[in-house]
Amino acid sequence: MNDQIEYAIEFRNLVKEFKGHTVLNHLNFNIARGKITTILGFSGAGKSTLVKHILGLIKPSSGEVVVLGQNLAELDALQMREFRRKFGMLFQYAALFDSFTNFENVAFPLREFTKLSENEIKEKVFSLMKSVNLGEESYYKLPSEISGGMRKRVGLARALALAPEIILYDEPTTGLDPITTKMVNDLIQETAHQHKDRQLTSVIISHDVQATLKISDYVAFLDQGHIVEHLPVEEFRVSTNPLVRRFLEL
Repeated sequence: MNDQIEYAIEFRNLVKEFKGHTVLNHLNFNIARGKITTILGFSGAGKSTLVKHILGLIKPSSGEVVVLGQNLAELDALQMREFRRKFGMLFQYAALFDSFTNFENVAFPLREFTKLSENEIKEKVFSLMKSVNLGEESYYKLPSEISGGMRKRVGLARALALAPEIILYDEPTTGLDPITTKMVNDLIQETAHQHKDRQLTSVIISHDVQATLKISDYVAFLDQGHIVEHLPVEEFRVSTNPLVRRFLEL
């Protein structure tokens, strides 16, 4: 990949072992800043373990994870908590608080991590919800009272609340119907475009091949703890790697 690319996340000879089993095996690859990178792979390839390293939730057995120029191993627990404000996370099933209204879900990180007044929070939440195309009729409903696609929108608004530099999407379209899947994929692209000026980096963990080829700038393919291919999406589409071809042709 081009040496002139600025990297948001760098994996340097990353190894992770659990009880003698190697889950990540000497990974060396970088995620470009301000772009959409999707990490593809079969179940059990190590994708979730990789995300936990990016968030500093687990430590490498050896090697380094450098995020926005910071080696995560050098941060103590308090510093790591503060550093995580640089991340937004959209979980597989949105992971909203069931007993909170949608408004309260989006307001939660602002109340938890900022000193904004309630009026400032209200203004910020309304702005965030509008930015992901949520209508006012949904603001004070509970997550159970809206569709799966709308819950994704609420989850994304919450993920953007602290103006993160990196947003992580964990299997964002799993369990959704085709129409909602397209809506979520469009939303990922729109969000990246809206925040292009500040170089928001989007990292997607997925097994959705068709969506990946439509919305990604770069694709990395993880297999048995190894990155076997990492290319701009147009080059990935025509990769001759046998594992990648098998995955693309499923």
